[in-house]
Amino acid sequence: MRIVNASVPLPENTGYAQAKEAKAVREIISDVRKNGDSAVRKYAQKFDKAGIQPFEVSRKEIKDAYRQVDRQTVSALRKAAGNIRAFAKMQLGGMKGFSMKSKGILLGQKIVPLKRVGCYVPGGRYPLPSTALMCVIPAKVAGVREVIVCSPRIKPATIVAADIAGADRVLKVGGVQAIAAMAYGTKTIPKVDKIVGPGNRFVTIAKKEVYGEVGIDFLAGPSEVLIIADRTGDAGMIAADLLAQAEHDPEAKANLITNSRELARKVNAEIARQVERLSTRKTAEAALKNGRIIIAKSLGEAAELSNAMAPEHLELQVKRPGKLAGRLTNYGSLFIGKWSAEVFGDYCSGTNHTLPTGRAARYRGGLSPMDFVKALTWQRITRKGVREMAKTATRLAEAEGLDAHMKAAQRRAG
Repeated sequence: MRIVNASVPLPENTGYAQAKEAKAVREIISDVRKNGDSAVRKYAQKFDKAGIQPFEVSRKEIKDAYRQVDRQTVSALRKAAGNIRAFAKMQLGGMKGFSMKSKGILLGQKIVPLKRVGCYVPGGRYPLPSTALMCVIPAKVAGVREVIVCSPRIKPATIVAADIAGADRVLKVGGVQAIAAMAYGTKTIPKVDKIVGPGNRFVTIAKKEVYGEVGIDFLAGPSEVLIIADRTGDAGMIAADLLAQAEHDPEAKANLITNSRELARKVNAEIARQVERLSTRKTAEAALKNGRIIIAKSLGEAAELSNAMAPEHLELQVKRPGKLAGRLTNYGSLFIGKWSAEVFGDYCSGTNHTLPTGRAARYRGGLSPMDFVKALTWQRITRKGVREMAKTATRLAEAEGLDAHMKAAQRRAG
């Protein structure tokens, strides 16, 4: 990896808004919206080489999937699901309904789950059963009535994971056609209220195109990790974690910020040694070209640069990680100390691995039950409350030139 000074400019977001790709995505969405299942089937055969009939995974296929997946994997999925579910329940507990009363004015909030959501689970370069857990479980914890999973070239492990997570329906559909079908509905694929989950650039563009017709979680780009380390960092562990990120995709981003040039050299040597033994070497080596080892003058400068980069995953390998953690505000998920490898968050610690990328961590966190509920406000006002507020409302309506607003307030004031 290149070793550079911290004064280098931040990388620009590449985004997925290329005109040629967006045009192709819009054409597929339009076709699915107009022709429904026949269009979905056409694109499934074209892109996934899948002659799927019917779309939905049957109960028999689910039972068969359990027989095809080894017991250790099923057990691991159940253990991970338990951890994810426990953490999601704690997250939801922080979002409550309430009411407040003052001088004839009663205000309140209630938390209402969405009715139906769609979870997209990638099935391309690598099958990702863990993503089924991460997307379905918080939705069910939030109280969503119907959760639908769409995944292309779906593998038995993904079917098992979706079932363990509590998915109500699992569909053998992926790509832009799956996003369009969930957004607008077809004869066999129902329209949902919100679509969540990562995907390739075409899936991401599709989510952007249908936003407004349905809600989405966020636009996820190539996966990212940033590690901040000082001279006490373990070069072998750091290299292993950078490679774990790099093997995701040739466009993945793996970066290290350190105030130790000696550690930087050791990490590079470890990467060169470890990458030779990886079955995913070709992908990892391509992705490592996107990353850098940045030399900071101090950990304070490292924290400042990290907050500006707002990485998806942020690891700390420093002497006093707890102290540095207090200075960090922009990240999808934080891993404190050398034992807290990102891989545990990816699979089984309990926090969600569906996280914002491309500096979106500046304004939101990862997927959680809060993504599947609405905070609805209400009010009940008595005559006493009207006397308390009418003068204020009248004055503000008058200031805005909204005569009917003013008269509606005055009519109640008597």
